[in-house]
Amino acid sequence: MSHNTPPDTVLGRIVDEIEETFIAIILGAMTLITFVNVVMRYGFNSGLIWGLEMTLILFAWLVLFGVSYAVKKTANLGVDAVLNIVPAGPRRIMTLIAAAVCVLYALLLMKGAWDYWANFANLPQTTGRWFPTGFEEMSRTSYRSWYEMVDTPMPDWLRWIEPLINEGESYEKIPRFLPYFILPFGVALLLFRFIQAALRIVRGEADSLIVSHEAEDDVRDVAHMNKVD
Repeated sequence: MSHNTPPDTVLGRIVDEIEETFIAIILGAMTLITFVNVVMRYGFNSGLIWGLEMTLILFAWLVLFGVSYAVKKTANLGVDAVLNIVPAGPRRIMTLIAAAVCVLYALLLMKGAWDYWANFANLPQTTGRWFPTGFEEMSRTSYRSWYEMVDTPMPDWLRWIEPLINEGESYEKIPRFLPYFILPFGVALLLFRFIQAALRIVRGEADSLIVSHEAEDDVRDVAHMNKVD
């Protein structure tokens, strides 16, 4: 199988930069918060009350960014036992069907992610059981932007959102719609990556969505290096 990553479009490169930058920032922030918390706990008998909650939030962001990035780099593993025993023609058809199923799956996730996040962002949820058919009507009693996190305090540099979404009321903790925003954003990235992968298959630039022999290739590389040594 060919796993060479084809040249990206300008939009693809921009999304790449966003993902790689955020992944690096999130990993660094998680490491720093955990390190500081350990030092404060064992060195000063203290700690960051919000440290664990913030680490969990960052981990969730990291997972959702990583899922879409793995699809882009075809770093996701899969089973291709059936694909390997069928001729090239049926194999391509099966791969296209798999790509279509992935896009459909991401669309379903997108609806669920938006509806869940909108509940905390004073935005209307979608109507329809499986796919959106419109938006629900909202009343002031359905607003949920006042829901806050448990431990993470509201930073002063985010106070500007209070008159926009919370009617001027102050937040003591970070409102939930901020960390939960990764749900629709991360799923949108995943949908974008699946569409990219499907287009690569349609254009003949790739023949699979997975890298199922990655471990075998690594073993062969190590064996070759040992022979050279």
